[in-house]
Amino acid sequence: MLWVNLIMDTLASLALATEPPTESLLLRKPYGRDKPLISRTMMKNILGHAVYQLVIIFTLLFAGETFFDIDSGRNTPLHSPPTEHYTIVFNVFVMMQLFNEINARKIHGERNVFEGVYRNPIFCSVVLGTFILQIIIVQLGGKPFSCTALTIDQWLWCVFIGVGELLWGQLISAIPTHHLKFLKEAGHGITKEEIHEEELTEGADEIDHAEMELRRGQILWFRGLNRIQTQIKVVNAFRSSLYEGLESPESRSSIHSFMAHPEFVPLSERRLASPPSRRPETRSTPSPAPRLGPVEEGSRPAPSPTAMSHPSELLPPPPPPPPLLLLFISIFCHPTN
Repeated sequence: MLWVNLIMDTLASLALATEPPTESLLLRKPYGRDKPLISRTMMKNILGHAVYQLVIIFTLLFAGETFFDIDSGRNTPLHSPPTEHYTIVFNVFVMMQLFNEINARKIHGERNVFEGVYRNPIFCSVVLGTFILQIIIVQLGGKPFSCTALTIDQWLWCVFIGVGELLWGQLISAIPTHHLKFLKEAGHGITKEEIHEEELTEGADEIDHAEMELRRGQILWFRGLNRIQTQIKVVNAFRSSLYEGLESPESRSSIHSFMAHPEFVPLSERRLASPPSRRPETRSTPSPAPRLGPVEEGSRPAPSPTAMSHPSELLPPPPPPPPLLLLFISIFCHPTN
């Protein structure tokens, strides 16, 4: 049983999976998501070859001793030596699987199953290696494999029945698939109409947590960037209205350079903080004052220093900005957590 499973599963999968793609396969359109996994053509091949193999096995099991003129192995004791009857059944079954692997190379109704077989050396090696190991197991396996040696005539009959799989495969390919309406397809995909709303939202909880954290970080980054840009625009708008007509501060291209120079002082405050600059006094010829009485020339009072100052220095300083505006600017200028 282990050898049969190895032939039908592992070795057959290795041989068929290494088939190189053909030109027709590359030009074929892909199947849709609602197409069945097992098509009607595949179902026809599966059931057709199953019928052939079951008929051969049951015929050899219940009438093989008559056909080959050997002793029957059905009534032998439990621990009796291997019989030719059961060895022939086992050998025929392996030969049918071996030749059916060649049929499995073409599953879309192609007639030439040997096309391009020499381009796949792995397939040829698996088929040839399986045949050689089968000969060794049957002829030299003995009691561990429950087999006995067969004659050359019996071997030829086993190979002939196995080659019958190729002929039976041609007969199955000749049957039009569209006439087999009774065959059911299996593995249909779910159409869009059958998908409910709760099934569509069901996969939302299966998103990777790392991906969710990455998306959340990106959203927070863009929100913070937009917030900083908005704060810069608001601060620039208030500053342009506050210092309109005065000395404009140096430009701030970003919030970082703006916070790096918080020592901006308006022009009026600079004038109040620095001592007033005195211009050189220029004496002009005073106009003759009306004589009120005999007054001596040395008794005339000297002009006061404040009278000689520039007229712009005598203007009152501009009023400071309202406290609410300063509070609003300080909130937007300081970084937030």
